[in-house]
Amino acid sequence: MWAAWYAWIANDVLATGIMSFVMHELVYFGRSLPWMICDAIPYFQKWKIQDQKIPNAAQQWRCIKSVLFTHCVIELPQIWLFHPLAKAAGMSTDVPFPAWTTMAFQIAIFFVLEDAWHYWLHRLFHWGPLYKSIHKIHHEHSAPFGLAAEYAHPLEVLTLGIGTVFIPIGYCWFVPDFHVMTMYIWICLRLFQAIDAHSGYDFPWSLHHFIPFWAGASHHDVHHEKFIGNYASSFRWWDYMLDTEAGPEAQQRRRDKKRAERDAKALAEQQRLSMESMGKDAAVMGSQIAVEKKTS
Repeated sequence: MWAAWYAWIANDVLATGIMSFVMHELVYFGRSLPWMICDAIPYFQKWKIQDQKIPNAAQQWRCIKSVLFTHCVIELPQIWLFHPLAKAAGMSTDVPFPAWTTMAFQIAIFFVLEDAWHYWLHRLFHWGPLYKSIHKIHHEHSAPFGLAAEYAHPLEVLTLGIGTVFIPIGYCWFVPDFHVMTMYIWICLRLFQAIDAHSGYDFPWSLHHFIPFWAGASHHDVHHEKFIGNYASSFRWWDYMLDTEAGPEAQQRRRDKKRAERDAKALAEQQRLSMESMGKDAAVMGSQIAVEKKTS
């Protein structure tokens, strides 16, 4: 069936482009649908992180129109460019597909590299001028919802999308054992991650409860609520290492760290004064002994 599709279209760029864009739209809106259903049913609101901020129909419809625009104007050209660039780098579209272990390893690399790209670019977008002119649009919703994952300024969609689309191409230049099916699975998982992070729901079975360094909705929801911190997309380690985590737990850790630093500094000062005092006492005793020797 895979080979038949490429044979029927008789143009690899066109075949990959059509399949990629259709897949992207089906996955994006298909994965957003369950969260729309959750927002419409009060039962699920006990797992809603900001349960007083449920998106209404007007907000969702506005989001859909904006997302469709950026998908067609910004992401479609990126998707169309992917095949010729990746093919030039050595990507394969033939069957059989690679072993699942090979695909899993490559996708893990993409997640790590994209997370780094996203962290630094996202943090840059929170710089005053860039926030006001570009990133502020994405923060119109202080309580995110699934459809809003790609609700953003076109320039933000373009630059953040580079991490998702062009990191695999760069990988392909160095490791030619790369198949377009790996790219499809990567895109699906990346969309799942982005939409779930914006879902606004934290269930007992959410992934971050089982993988401590996974970010998830609880991590990103705080970013939208506080408008600062928690810049990473998939993993928490960049925020942890660079002390940009937000939320009450992070604030408590900073207070504990400052308290420990103050206590350590006070102890060091106390020890220094004690040593100085002991030194002075020793000097006085030495002087007294010297005087006694002279008089005797």
